[in-house]
Amino acid sequence: MAEIINLRRARKARDRTTAEVQAAANRQRFGRTKAEKLAEAQEQARTARIVDGARREPSDLG
Repeated sequence: MAEIINLRRARKARDRTTAEVQAAANRQRFGRTKAEKLAEAQEQARTARIVDGARREPSDLG
């Protein structure tokens, strides 16, 4: 005798595995820890300070 399959459960299981794969891909692309985000923000601020410190004033040009 053949095994009886509940189509609703099979569909939901298929959708769940698809969602898990998509979530893993999103974590790979977008997931960063708070510390990583903070470190990047600090590095950008440091770079901006260096650039601003090296900027010439309009009165220095001529």
